[in-house]
Amino acid sequence: MSIVVPSRGGAGHLPRLFEALARQSLDDWEAVVVLDGDVDDSSAVVRLAAKELPVRLVVFDDNQGRPAALNAGFRAAKGDVLVRCDDDMVPGPNYVENHARAHEERDVGVVGLVRNVYPDTSYARAYGRAWDARYRRDAYRVDPAETWRYWAGNCSVTRRLWERVGPYDTAFRSYGWEDVDWGYRLSRTGVPIVLDPRLETEHRGPAATTAARAQRAFYAGAAKRRFDSKHGMVPASGTQRSAWRSAVMGLQLGLDEKRVTRLGRAVDRAAMFLPRPLAHKAVALVVEASSEAGQRISAAGDAI
Repeated sequence: MSIVVPSRGGAGHLPRLFEALARQSLDDWEAVVVLDGDVDDSSAVVRLAAKELPVRLVVFDDNQGRPAALNAGFRAAKGDVLVRCDDDMVPGPNYVENHARAHEERDVGVVGLVRNVYPDTSYARAYGRAWDARYRRDAYRVDPAETWRYWAGNCSVTRRLWERVGPYDTAFRSYGWEDVDWGYRLSRTGVPIVLDPRLETEHRGPAATTAARAQRAFYAGAAKRRFDSKHGMVPASGTQRSAWRSAVMGLQLGLDEKRVTRLGRAVDRAAMFLPRPLAHKAVALVVEASSEAGQRISAAGDAI
């Protein structure tokens, strides 16, 4: 088995990941860490780990984007089962074994959801922790035909399926949806994608403030627009009518890349004093409007 780890600026996260991999119940694995430009001497962290663990290193001279890093890692991997594991994950001791067993009997794509670990911020208290629990609950109830939407930073396929679907699309350059795009392409082959509760994994790198979450939502919105255009999908949000929807769409008209962050910071400050239900609504409004703003600006042809 090969575990592919795309990383940029991950020197603080990688030691925790390596410690978790050192405790695996199954030792037939390798890790291929791809540094998408080494901006914090992560290469030294990886080389130190490689003295004790089956870890290999690929380093880009400059930033090429996460899809390019993933493609390089999968090309360099030697295993028959290929696992994507982001650098801020903390896998449990049966992580490798459970990913391997999931592919023993049939062709399948496997997804493990993540449990976000937040610092104690106003965003986490008002929105982040509740959103995280609801996201996982809803995911396990989703129609099997829609599980491709959860293809993300903790997933696996066999090498044969990887070669059948092909590499990640490097046009998804800024943030997000390169993974959903790959999961969708896998689903189009007729291969089932399953969410395996045994593979839920601790994630130490979630957005911890409204400002950070709104910025990610903005970039992800632009990437979603690219995905919809690529696959000929009509955004479902365009058909919704409600007071909440009107508020989201009204707010997004005044947002751009810089204003998203400024508004997020203002909500972070306000959330420290607002009643929690009101703070939750304020965060949700900014996050959803930021996503719509990213889609709008992308649709207009502006670079993001």
